[in-house]
Parts: sequence; C-alpha cells; structure tokens
Amino acid sequence: MAEATTSTGDKADAKSAAAQALPYRVLARKYRPVDFTTLVGQEAMVRTLRNAIATGRIAHAFMLTGVRGVGKTTTARIIARALNCIGADGKGGPTVDPCGVCDNCKAITEDRHVDVIEMDAASRTGIDDVRELIEGVRYRPVSARYKVYIIDEVHMLSEKAFNALLKTLEEPPPHVKFLFATTEIRKVPVTVLSRCQRFDLKRVPQETLVAHFGKIAEAEKVEISPEALALLARAADGSVRDGLSMLDQAIAHGGGVVDAAQVRDMLGLADRGRVLDLFEKTMRGDAASVVAALGEMHDSGADPVVVLQDLLELTHWVTRLKVAPEAGANTADSERAQGLAMAQKLSMASLTRAWTLLMKGLQETLAAPSPVRAAEMALIRLCYVADLPSPSDAIKALQSGAAPAAAPVGNGSGAPSRPGGGGGGAATARLAAQPATAVAPQPAPAAPSPRTFTDVVALLESKREARLVHHLMHHVHEVRCEPGLIEFRPEPQAPKDLAAKLSESLSTLTGRRWIASISRDEGKPTLSAQKALKGDELRTQAENHPTVQAILKTFPGAKLDAVRRKGDETSLLAGLDAPISSDEEPPPADDYPADDDIPESEY
Repeated sequence: MAEATTSTGDKADAKSAAAQALPYRVLARKYRPVDFTTLVGQEAMVRTLRNAIATGRIAHAFMLTGVRGVGKTTTARIIARALNCIGADGKGGPTVDPCGVCDNCKAITEDRHVDVIEMDAASRTGIDDVRELIEGVRYRPVSARYKVYIIDEVHMLSEKAFNALLKTLEEPPPHVKFLFATTEIRKVPVTVLSRCQRFDLKRVPQETLVAHFGKIAEAEKVEISPEALALLARAADGSVRDGLSMLDQAIAHGGGVVDAAQVRDMLGLADRGRVLDLFEKTMRGDAASVVAALGEMHDSGADPVVVLQDLLELTHWVTRLKVAPEAGANTADSERAQGLAMAQKLSMASLTRAWTLLMKGLQETLAAPSPVRAAEMALIRLCYVADLPSPSDAIKALQSGAAPAAAPVGNGSGAPSRPGGGGGGAATARLAAQPATAVAPQPAPAAPSPRTFTDVVALLESKREARLVHHLMHHVHEVRCEPGLIEFRPEPQAPKDLAAKLSESLSTLTGRRWIASISRDEGKPTLSAQKALKGDELRTQAENHPTVQAILKTFPGAKLDAVRRKGDETSLLAGLDAPISSDEEPPPADDYPADDDIPESEY
C-alpha cells in the first residue's frame, strides 16, 4: 500500500512538473478562433462565406482587408479548413463547420499542412518569390482537396511581383485557392482587386469586445471589474488582438485580480471623472485650476498626450449628446447626466472651437520636446478663448450696447473666471458697454461718364482692359466721340469685333448704354501717333532751350535721349491733352543729373 501511494504521488508531481515545463501561450493565440462560430464581430462576412460554401459558389481568390487585429489571417485559415475538411469519417466535403478532428483540420490548425502555404509578403516581396509560388501552383495537392495559398500583407509585394501573379490569379487551376490579407487595400493594384472577392472586416464594436474579454477572463479564472473591461475595450480601438494583448498584460499586472485603477496605471490613462472635471474647468475658463489638475494627473502617471486625446473624445461625446441626447444611452447614469448638463450649457460654437484647438494642441504636444508643457499651453489657450462670443454675438453687442452671453459653463455668477481678470468675455463686455457711434451712410460713388475719346481710353486703362486699350491706342482713328456714342475708323490690325466689345465694356462700366460704330471717314491720328507727335514737339522745344543748349555745349558728344514732363510715366495717355507752349520753361535744374552723377563714359 505504501508503494502504491508513493507511485501515485510521483505521477502527480511529474504531471505538475510537465505542466510547468509547457511554454505559456498568450491569450491572443490561445483563444484564436478556429471556426466561424468563434469569429468575433464579423457577422456579415461570416454569413456571406457560409452561404458561398453551402451552395458551392466558392471563388478562386479572396481579398480580406481591415485594420490590425480584426481577424484577417484567422479568417483565411478558417476558410482553408472549411475547404479541406473531410469530416470525422473521412468522407465529408467542404463544410461551413469544420469538424476539427480530421487530419486536415488538425494540420491546418497547427500550421503544418503541406498543401496550405502561408507566405509573408512583407519579407518575401520580390518576383523570385512569386515565381516559386507560380511553379508550385501547377502541382496538385498532396493530401488535401485544395492547395491554398495564404499571402499576408499582400500590399508589400513589388510591382513586378504583382504583374507576374496576374495571369495565374485570373485563371488558376481548379485545385488552387488564393487568400490575401492586407491592411493597406489602396496599395493593392486594381488589376489584382478585380480578380478577387473582397471582404472588408470592420472594427469590432466596443460592447462586443467587452463581452468577449469578459468570457476569456472568466475562462482564465480572473476577477476583472466591468469598468476595467470597458477601459481595455476602448483602448483596443476595435482590434481583438490588441485588446487581448492588453488583457494579458493587465492580468500579469494585477496578479489575477484586475480593477480599473490598475488598467489606468498600466495604460497611462487618466480617471474618467477627473477628465470630465478638467474639461468642465477648461470650458469655464479657470486656467489656474486647469494647470493644477493637469499637473496632478501627470504626477499620478497620466500621459499628457492621452489626456488631450481623452479631452478630444469627451468633446466629441458632449457634442453628440447636444445633437442627439440618446447617443449616450450606453454610458453610466451619473456620467451621462453630467454630460447632458454640459451639453445644455455649452454652445455648438464653443464645442467646435474646443475641438479645433485641442486637435492643434495634440499635434503640438506630439512634436514638443516637453509634452506636459505643450499640453499646458494648449489648455491655457483654450481657457482664454472658451468664453469668447461668436462673431455674430459680438456684432450684435456692438450694435445694441448689451454684452453677449458667454458661451461656456458659468462659474455661478455668470461671469467667466479668469486669472487676473483678463478674460475675453470681460473685454467684450467693456467693448459692448461703449455706446455705438452711428455711422452716416456714405453716398454711392457716381458712375464714370467719359466725354472724350481720351477719357474713354483712360477709363478702360484704369479698369485694366489692356487689350481694348492697346487697340484703341494703336489701331483706331477717332471720328466722333460724345457721351453714349463713339465712331471710329479701325486699321486692318484691329479685331473684327472691336466695336461690339467696346460697346459692351463701356455700358458695363458706366451703367448707361453706349453705341460704338465703325466709320469710313479719315478721322484723327491714332492716340499713339498723337503722343509721339507731342513728344517730338516737346523734344524740339527742349533742344532749343538755352539751358539745354548750354549743357550740350559743355559736354561734347552728349545727346538728348528723351523728354518727359513730371508724372508722364504714370499713364499711357499722359501728356496728350497738355498744351505745348513755346514759353514753357524746361524742367528745373534739380531734375538734371549733376556732374558727379554722370559716368565718365557718357562725357
């Protein structure tokens, strides 16, 4: 009897030692789905695949896309099992519910089946790898019904590799199936996408993740609070694998008992209640309290970047409550009541302004050498603009003399609290308190009314009608011009529709009807010819002036290059109407260059 007892004790010790010797499997691998019934959060895709397999309408290529951790590669393996399952009796065909006991199911689950080839495109991106794959496609499967190629992160393949795969992908042998998985569907060529059935795996909803993590915690015999599960599900951001990795870490962190405080400490999160209080103080404009609260949260381990992200999420949540109060039905009653109260007090303008400033502050915090200082500056900036009225309220205040109501939460007295009393609301109130000065309406400017042909060209020049001005200056001979009527003789270089364009432009600019007609009379010289003639007369007068003659005599070889009156360079028409008198004095001596200013080469 003693020997039997000893033998039994030795067996128990050996079993315990063997259990301790087995390597630990992380939760993400231990609870990886093995069939469609255990796949989480992808009901629409599962329904489609079930119907396709049940009716025998199985495509030769599938493209599975979605964010990380939603089950793309897992789904590909489940499809491979469903296609190759032969049942417990070895006589079954493709089924939507793989048996899990036949050789094919076991080998695929353990990643050792010779006919299910899994390739990582991130490490095998070249055309040689694809050529090797194409060579293997020609051979029938060794033991399975289908030869299945699972290519993970297929978008990493090179352009030449994609091109080499196209023909085989379009017309593969009947015994081959392709299963592609990618997180960057836009990087996959459309020529490949058009040859595949595409399934978009969506992010798993937060409530589904909470229920799934709760079942796993129960199976692992771990006590975890509902609030901790909600924090893990929110941090997972729709990814089952990310959430299970964080749950694994939380279990190790808590030693088998997990509560919300431990999860916040592990993830660097701030308490939800403290974030609500921080948001309320910020929107009230209490900068001193905001800085103190942010410092306490940072000292307790909260990441400033995560705090700003929480404030952004809270701003979005409060805005949704303002637009649709039923949007917060899934939150706790106390939290929802506090959110509804803030949504009633805050205007939509202040919420959208807070969103914009927090987004900018988050970008600055991510790039700043000291994130906590950048976060403080972002929140202080938001404090000092949170109570600013909207532009329409400010205009109404200036017009009526009454201060507009502040947008954010009041501090009891109705005035925003400000360190030093320098808030924007106080400034607006002081501005609004000043009586609005009535501004007499200014009379509308009179419409231009050109009377001469030169006035017409000057008006068009002032309105930057360059083409019309060019033709009127160089290719038109004025015959008659009076208000509302122009007659001219165009030269051959003038456009055929010059009269119509001139009439339309003048009618638009003057507000009255103008008629521009073509005449066969000789008319006056063109404006450019008149200007040249005036210039020649002015040059002759200047050359005959005693002062100019004295200068030319003093500097032998010098010549008079050009003569202009002051201001003539400001307009193409300057000087046309100015009379040239023989008694007119030349420009003053100050306008001529001094001796020292003339280069030696011009003497």
